[in-house]
Amino acid sequence: MVNAVFVAPFFAETTLRFIDAAASLPGVQLGLVSQDAEGKLPPGVREKLAGHYRVEDGLDLGSIRPAVRAIERALGSVDRLLGTLEQLQVPLGALRDELGIDGMGAKAARNFRDKAQMKTVLSEAGLPCAQHRLIGHPAEGFSFARDVGFPLIAKPPAGAGAQSTFRLDDENALADCLASMPPSSERPTLLEEFIVGEEHSFDSVVLGGKLVWHSINDYSPGPIEVLRQPWIQWCVVSPFDVDDARYAAIREVAGPALSALGLKNGLSHMEWFQRDDGRVAISEVGARPPGAQFATILSYAYDFDFYRAWAHLMVHDAWEPPPRRFAVGAAYLRGQGRGERVSAIHGIEQAQSEIGELVVESKLPKIGQSRSGTYEGDGYVILRHPDTKVVQSALARLVERIYVELS
Repeated sequence: MVNAVFVAPFFAETTLRFIDAAASLPGVQLGLVSQDAEGKLPPGVREKLAGHYRVEDGLDLGSIRPAVRAIERALGSVDRLLGTLEQLQVPLGALRDELGIDGMGAKAARNFRDKAQMKTVLSEAGLPCAQHRLIGHPAEGFSFARDVGFPLIAKPPAGAGAQSTFRLDDENALADCLASMPPSSERPTLLEEFIVGEEHSFDSVVLGGKLVWHSINDYSPGPIEVLRQPWIQWCVVSPFDVDDARYAAIREVAGPALSALGLKNGLSHMEWFQRDDGRVAISEVGARPPGAQFATILSYAYDFDFYRAWAHLMVHDAWEPPPRRFAVGAAYLRGQGRGERVSAIHGIEQAQSEIGELVVESKLPKIGQSRSGTYEGDGYVILRHPDTKVVQSALARLVERIYVELS
């Protein structure tokens, strides 16, 4: 019997799917640590748990530590410590080190969590990434701008996704950014060159320090551009042939990058760019499952349960995905207009008649719901087909037909 603890501060829909997958593994007793009350768990999940411990702050090591120790006393041991949130990886790594639990330790977790440190590690290993500088004073920001030129990207060193990430096109924009978020030695800001090119992601599994599996997503366009243009509907395509020659450059550097950062066993989510001249640059890497419904996209691409496969990987250090079967695409529906609530959804019937046979999952916005304000939008539609071009064409028609109105 393997005793595992899953730390999940809040019971988001996707998080619950990962918890349920881990709790359903044969021969596994799962304890749960959360900030949310146990009563918020669906009954089908709650009854599978071997124990639950509620804490005041589900992201704080000081709160998590006594909870894990209490579950350890109840179960007799803790053999694996799980968590999917980016913000949890360093606390979980520190606890693994402290309690002698197998898995990624704090040093490697910091390499993934601290984006400035990550790029320093990659650069020192001779791996391609954006030019960057961690600044603690506005003067350092203007110096970096003179060295690299505009546009630039500003982000927090411990960010996730595109949260608090901005494109700066000139000195005025840089000055405004540094004035609104003054950098200091305690709260530095990460500045990077803005890379012109196509943006993608690279999800992968490492076992014994070796890259054993990967999948790729193409973004249309990148999340930062989506946030700059409220009318854009973000689309993602996971192509059928992830071993296509056009991805050769990222396949060559991804394994060495993960090795340099210290991943021995586990799953990672890498954001990367392909420059106009064909060269690649690694943007960010997270040592955790991807967000934005990507786990669901992968489930449909391989026609298997990615959530359960992740849990099996993290508990047993084993990964056996089936052959790839489909290309999959997702359109993230963003509300249009200056309003704050969804007032109408147009074009559903036409989209259904044209591409309905390709739809495998959808979550349409509800009338009256608040706008999300994120690049993931207010709802999504997932399509699949063996032919990547069919998926690409259907996504284009989908975002042309469906219009989410805000008022």
